[in-house]
Amino acid sequence: MERAHTLCQDGVSTGGVLAHLERLEAQANKSHKESEELQRAQPEESALETKIHQLRHIRDKLRAEVKQRQARDKASSANVEPDQTAEISEQDVLERNQETMKAILQAYHFTGLSGKVTSRGACVCISTAFEGNLLDSYFVDLVIQKPLRIHHHSIPVFIPLEKIAAKYLQTDIQQFLFILCEYLNAYSGRKYQADQLQSDFAALLTGPLQRNSLCNLLSFTYKVDLGDQSFPFCARLLYKDLTRTLPTDVTVTYQGVEALSTSWEEQRASHETLFCTKPLHQVFASFSRGGEKLDLSLT
Repeated sequence: MERAHTLCQDGVSTGGVLAHLERLEAQANKSHKESEELQRAQPEESALETKIHQLRHIRDKLRAEVKQRQARDKASSANVEPDQTAEISEQDVLERNQETMKAILQAYHFTGLSGKVTSRGACVCISTAFEGNLLDSYFVDLVIQKPLRIHHHSIPVFIPLEKIAAKYLQTDIQQFLFILCEYLNAYSGRKYQADQLQSDFAALLTGPLQRNSLCNLLSFTYKVDLGDQSFPFCARLLYKDLTRTLPTDVTVTYQGVEALSTSWEEQRASHETLFCTKPLHQVFASFSRGGEKLDLSLT
C-alpha cells in the first residue's frame, strides 16, 4: 500500500514539473519574440526622431524668416510718406474692383451679361430677352478708378441710369448691373409685346396703338366678335413698375356704347384680368383663336 501511494505521489509530482516546464518555455518564446520586435522597431523610431528634429529645424528657420520680414516691412512702412501710403491703398482698392468686375462678368456670362476688361476698366454688354427671344443689346463702359464712373454707354435716355448709378455704382457694382439689367429687360419685353400686337394682330385693332418711348403706357381700341355681334373696346395699360413686363393698372371700357348686356360686361371684366396676368400678344392670340368663344383658360 505504501509503495502504491509513493508511485501515485511521484506521478503527480512529475506531471506538475512538466506543466511548469512548458509554461517556462512559452514565456521564454514570448520574451524572445518581443525582444526581436523591439529590435526591429528601434531603427524605425530612430528614423522618426531624426525626421522630427529636421521638421522642427525647418519650422524654427521659417519662424525666424517671418519675423525678419515683418521687421523689414515695418521699418519700410515707417519710412513711406503718408501720400505714398494713400496711393498704395487706393491702388489696392482699384485692383480689387477690377478683380470683382472680372468675377461678376464670369458669373453672369449665361444670364445676358458679358463684357471684357479694358485698359480703363471694363466694358459690359447687357443682352435682353423675352420669352426666349433675343432682343436688343446695350453696353456700359466703366472706368475703374476712384470714384468709379461711366465713360460711355448706349442705355436709352428714358432708363434712369443716373439714378441707379448714384445709388449703387460706388457701393455695390454687382447690384448696379443687376438693377440695370432688370430695367432693360423689362423695357425690351414691353416693347416686344407692343411690336407683336401691331405686326401680328393688326386685324383686331380698330385704331392705332399709342405708346410712349418707355412703353409703360399703352392705349388702343380693338374689337371682339360674339356670335353675330361685334363691339369695340378701348384699353389703357399702365406699367408703374418699370422693372415689370406686365401692367400694374388696366382699364377696359366700351367705345361709343353707354350700356351693354351682362355677357358683354363679363367679357370686358375678363379682358382686364387677362391684360393684368398675361403678355399682350398672348391675350390677343386667345381672342383670335377663340372666335365666338373667348379662351378664358389663360386666367
